Amino acid sequence: MKKKSIDTKGLRTWIEIDTKALKHNFSIFRNKIEPKVQLMAIAKSNAYGHGLVPYAKTMERFGADWLGVDSIKEALRLRKDGIKCPILVLGYTLPENISLGARYAIDLTVSTKEGLSYCAKLPSSDKQKLRIHLKIDTGMGRQGFFAEDMAAVARFLKKNFSKNTIAGVYTHFATAKNPSFPKETLEQIGRFKKAVAILHNAGFTPIRHACATSGTILFPSAHFDMVRIGIGLFGLWPAKEVQAAYEKRISLKPALSWKTIISEVKTFPNGSGIGYDLTERLPAGSRIAVCPIGYWHGYPRALSSIGRGLIRGKIAKITGRVSMDMIAIDVTKIANARVGDEVVLIGCDKNACITADELAFLADTTNYEIVTRINPLIKRIYL
Repeated sequence: MKKKSIDTKGLRTWIEIDTKALKHNFSIFRNKIEPKVQLMAIAKSNAYGHGLVPYAKTMERFGADWLGVDSIKEALRLRKDGIKCPILVLGYTLPENISLGARYAIDLTVSTKEGLSYCAKLPSSDKQKLRIHLKIDTGMGRQGFFAEDMAAVARFLKKNFSKNTIAGVYTHFATAKNPSFPKETLEQIGRFKKAVAILHNAGFTPIRHACATSGTILFPSAHFDMVRIGIGLFGLWPAKEVQAAYEKRISLKPALSWKTIISEVKTFPNGSGIGYDLTERLPAGSRIAVCPIGYWHGYPRALSSIGRGLIRGKIAKITGRVSMDMIAIDVTKIANARVGDEVVLIGCDKNACITADELAFLADTTNYEIVTRINPLIKRIYL
């Protein structure tokens, strides 16, 4: 991220979001699909840690056709903050909240017979405005009607809903992240097409969507009417396999940097222990910097003794256990490190970088988890 002067006064930790990187990534995926195919920007889970409202506003400004969220709560927040474009709730909506979708022009996912039955019993004023997307379980094993149940579902729909109510139909791929093994994804696509055909034969013509980031890259035949792009818009790859196969053809730019400061520096005598359970012993003359962030802020405890930060463009190792609200970093080889210095936890400083993928590897998790678990109370600064 290009260095800019920003006001971080009063902040112990903060997130910087590079809007130029977001714009670049948006253009990559917009150009990857046909002009007639709509693009849904996935903003769920606090926009994968990037900040729900500012991210949604940025995507709407860039020209996203839809926004995807997990809950009616997220969707209502966006409406409250002035978001006008179509919104789809991808997750489960409690029966008592379904009417809110109708009243605030929020499309809802329905994936069970019970959900359809409840929708059918809504007051006519809400039912006329309701727009639902049917989720089809073509092999993921989570939400959705099985394809073989769609004939019965279609009969219920014809009896209880107008054509306008059934606004969308979609599925989600389970194994679309490995270019070398497309068989199961192709089978899912086939099942999805059969389910859609049943709806068409019943007189419904909903928007069809199946591809997330990996599917959009690997399976262009499954773009249908819309694609749902999540991790890719943030400049992160959905899987190492996809990155290895396509990084020479698709350039993604990570948009998020996470920073904190040094709050204390001290020098220790030989053999001193550090942190809970004294898991490390320090050699004589070790200089340790304390930073006011920990696993409550979203920095994984799994990075104890193996994580790292950047101080003055140099890599410094996490020492001892990651605490709830503090980490200790070895700055013995960074002689001029002092209180108030900026520490980069994710991002670049001079010629050195620490990526979400690198931290995910060290913590034995995924880049998705690294960014989405950053505490939502931390200030996001869009640059």
